[in-house]
Amino acid sequence: MAIIRSKWPDVNIPENLTWTEFAFQYFDKYGDRPAIIDAYSGRFYTYSQLKDQTHRFSSGLSKRGFKKGDVIAILLPNVLEYPIIFHGVSILGGVTAPLNPHCSHEELSHYLKISRAKFLVTIPPLAKKAFSAGVLKGICSVFVIGQSENCESISSLLSDDGSAFPRDMKINPKEDVVTLPFSSGTTGASKGVMLTHYNLVAQIRVLFRHGDPETVINVTPLFATYALSIIMGGHFHVGNTIVLLSRFEPSTFLQAIQDYKVTHAPLVPPLVLFLAKHPLVDKFDLSSLKSISSGAAPLSREMEIAVAKRIPSLETVGQGFGMTELSGQSHHAPRDKIVPGSVGFLLPNLECKIIDLDTGKTLGPNQDGEMCIRGPIVMKGYLNNPEATARTIDSHGWLHTGDIAHYDRDEYFFIVGRLKELIKYKGFQVPPAELEAILIAHPNIDDVAVIGVPDIEAGELPKAFVVRRGNVTAEEIMAFVAKKVQPQKKLRGGVEFVDQIPKSASGKILRRMLRKHVEAKSSRAKL
Repeated sequence: MAIIRSKWPDVNIPENLTWTEFAFQYFDKYGDRPAIIDAYSGRFYTYSQLKDQTHRFSSGLSKRGFKKGDVIAILLPNVLEYPIIFHGVSILGGVTAPLNPHCSHEELSHYLKISRAKFLVTIPPLAKKAFSAGVLKGICSVFVIGQSENCESISSLLSDDGSAFPRDMKINPKEDVVTLPFSSGTTGASKGVMLTHYNLVAQIRVLFRHGDPETVINVTPLFATYALSIIMGGHFHVGNTIVLLSRFEPSTFLQAIQDYKVTHAPLVPPLVLFLAKHPLVDKFDLSSLKSISSGAAPLSREMEIAVAKRIPSLETVGQGFGMTELSGQSHHAPRDKIVPGSVGFLLPNLECKIIDLDTGKTLGPNQDGEMCIRGPIVMKGYLNNPEATARTIDSHGWLHTGDIAHYDRDEYFFIVGRLKELIKYKGFQVPPAELEAILIAHPNIDDVAVIGVPDIEAGELPKAFVVRRGNVTAEEIMAFVAKKVQPQKKLRGGVEFVDQIPKSASGKILRRMLRKHVEAKSSRAKL
């Protein structure tokens, strides 16, 4: 049973360039081309302006005592200044800790403590809440976009004269950490993921090729690793224009695609679902849109086909696979030969294997097992957590993703589910994602999530939470699935109708919240 290498040839990954040196490599060539545009206001930075503002920010931050190795926490929504801050810190040899602006006070305190952040950049409302909650005890300075008491406005850094811009900063790209995103925590406590300059350079180098400039819409949170590496790295590196949305609003999202003539949309499955099924889509001209790529969670074959039919201008609808610990993506669908439902091929310079869940033996084609990745995009480790690092990266350098997958004889990979999310029914392993793919194809289902619910005899029973359209009944849905699956995969745990499916900012289903709901419901029933 062989270890799989990419069908694409290996590429040269520079070892002497820092993250920002590589991302900004051709900015002088791009000049006055818009780099990033705010979809709401139309305000933008050209590539020349973005470079200039980043250098000014670095200089100003240096004058305020920021040194190599220092950590700055970024608690921001999607704003134009985000890449300036992110790359400005990188230039100084510092570390960014990008945080979810919707995190609780307890989570913020946890993140700041783990990362040992000395500086924080945020917006006035979040700064006031953080000060009132008393979670900023270790923070030396707080910067805000705007004005707020006890904070310095970021405008003072952006108007710096640049005199302290570092010209000879000594950075070791392979060893020095550049960013510290936190793992999603969908299956446990969040951990700080150490990504080096080289990790992110490798991610861009294996994924991006120069071509005709594209206009790319981005509603993905900029604190997510996908956005950190792909949006604020890869797309800048090749000179694309980013149309930025701070949040998803159906009409604004569609209006931006129409007005800015967006050609490419990197999305998460819920937004692909929206484009495939929402009636509002028909009211806008989306004919500029040529390609959609999906990530963060599996996208079903049926949904890929449905959105392609809905928007005739689309030439490709594909998906990829990635995770925070892999600096972004490890698999991507080739635009010239997409197989619906597949996350595509392994990217260059990487190795992949599928291993048996019980024995660890390497498996062959069309056999489900845990997917493991080895190569230059694998994280350095979890911050101050060697035990968790050792559980994730084995002694041979293989990162165990926790995802159940298989590949076909053409080496297209398919994600089946999560190792910790598998439903155990009478010894059978039932992947929730497989059932969700079947359910979402139902014309009266807008969204769905499947979990296992406890059962004394079977262990667990598959149960579906459904956002329905129309008057479809639970019995009809259960019968619909029963006709398409093996006996152990039937929805024996039933169907529950809900208003929405709980999801993370990156679009992952928060199954733990559904499990808590089931537990609470069971407790109430016993009273």
